[in-house]
Amino acid sequence: MKNATVGFRVHSGWSAVVAVCVEKGKPVVLHRERLQLVEKFAYRFRQPYHTGERMEFAEAREFIAGVREKGRELAYRAIHGLQADLEGRGYKLSRGALLLASGRPLPELEKILASHVLIHTADGELFRECLLHASERSGIEVVSIRERELLEQAAKTLRVPQPGLLQRVTELGRPFGSPWTQDEKFATLAAWVAACGFKKAASKTRSGAPA
Repeated sequence: MKNATVGFRVHSGWSAVVAVCVEKGKPVVLHRERLQLVEKFAYRFRQPYHTGERMEFAEAREFIAGVREKGRELAYRAIHGLQADLEGRGYKLSRGALLLASGRPLPELEKILASHVLIHTADGELFRECLLHASERSGIEVVSIRERELLEQAAKTLRVPQPGLLQRVTELGRPFGSPWTQDEKFATLAAWVAACGFKKAASKTRSGAPA
C-alpha cells in the first residue's frame, strides 16, 4: 500500500483539505475538499469567540466548548472517511500537515474575551485544534508548519527554488478545476513537504477552554 499525506489550511469554521502521495519523486493530488467544521455555517458558530464576547462568561464557556466538540466530531468523520476512501484505492493515510498562523499559545478564556485581537486569533486556533484532535484520533501523525515559513521550508525540504513552487502546485490542481485557490495550493504544498520528511510535530494550542 502506498503512503498518502493530508494538508490542512484552516479558516474560521472550515478548512481546505488536500491529500497527496509522492510517486517517483513527484507529488500527485489524490483528494481535494473544503471541510465545514461547524454544523450550521453561520457567523454565530464560525466565529465562536466573537459570539462568546457578547455572552455572560459561563454561557460563553459552554457555547465555545460546544462548538469545539462539534468541530472535533465533524473533523473526525471527514478524516476517517478520507482514510477509508484512500485505503480502498490502495493508499494508507497516516501523516498530515497543519498550517499555523502565529503559533503562539493563547491565554485563559477570560483574557481572550477581553481582547479583540486574541478573539480573532482564538477563532482560527479552535478549528485548528479540532483538526489536530481528529487526526490524532485517526492515528495520523501531524506536523505543523508556520504559514509564513511555508515557501522557505518547502524550498529547503523539496530542493525546488521558491519561484517555481507555486507554479508546480497550480499545475497539480488543473485536473480538479475550480476552486483551486491559495487555500488548496498551500494545503497541497504543506502535505508535499510533510510527505518528504519534514518532522516538526504539531502541538495542541490553548484555546481558552477545557480540551
